[in-house]
Amino acid sequence: MSWFKRKTKGITTTTEEKKDTPRGLWYKSPTGKIVDAEELEKNFYVSPEDGYHVRIGSKEYFEILFDDNKFKELDENLESKDPLKFEDTKKYPERLKSAQDKTQLKDAVRVGVGKSKGKDLVVACMDFAFIGGSMGSVVGEKIARAADYSLKNNIPLMVISKSGGARMMEAALSLMQLAKTSVKLAQLADAQIPYISLCTDPTTGGTTASFAMLGDINISEPGALIGFAGPRIVRDTTGKELPEGFQTAEFLLEHGFLDFITVRKELKNKVNQYLDLILNQPLRA
Repeated sequence: MSWFKRKTKGITTTTEEKKDTPRGLWYKSPTGKIVDAEELEKNFYVSPEDGYHVRIGSKEYFEILFDDNKFKELDENLESKDPLKFEDTKKYPERLKSAQDKTQLKDAVRVGVGKSKGKDLVVACMDFAFIGGSMGSVVGEKIARAADYSLKNNIPLMVISKSGGARMMEAALSLMQLAKTSVKLAQLADAQIPYISLCTDPTTGGTTASFAMLGDINISEPGALIGFAGPRIVRDTTGKELPEGFQTAEFLLEHGFLDFITVRKELKNKVNQYLDLILNQPLRA
């Protein structure tokens, strides 16, 4: 490369002239694959090379499931209180305010009702970005109200779980949501209204111990972590080494805890195919 010669040695560009690459233009998957952020978004936030499903929230799932992203949000202004006056490194109201400012969400679940392939559908979607998707009183109440709306209007319900489990700042009040949501889903079952549970990464703790595993069908995205206690706790409790792939969606499917796994771009089609079959309607393209 004799045509290339430096006139001077060292760095000649001043600090003011340097240009940093804007953050967010690229995404690196856990397997090391690099993908352009715009390409990732167009591919439903799935890495095209390795199929890794990036965690997304209610905004993105509503865009995927509802026709033309048109829906009505239910109970959008419900907010958690602090009846236990809980405080760890900061007071619970301060933690809630910080999470709300960071995520622009009121709590860890949003509920929308709209058309999906022309059919009415209620979708309750959890957001992991809000205090780890932890299940507190508001999460339980909004899912219970979503079930009530489905019951009143005879509309199928879908819950998208993405949670670290019960919210410790609400202690026993959080645990009560397991029973409350389970009772509401039992009422849907009695009325023969379909309930679809989608487990995404991660679905753990009290969420798994209640509504996440009570679907008429329980489905998942590839590679999702699904379990009650973490692998370390299970290993320490049982005193045994865990099998490879333990608590992955694929492991649960093999052992009968899931009905099927679907890639994200096929989610809307798969959900509606199931609804068409169970409601005895012609299959839609």
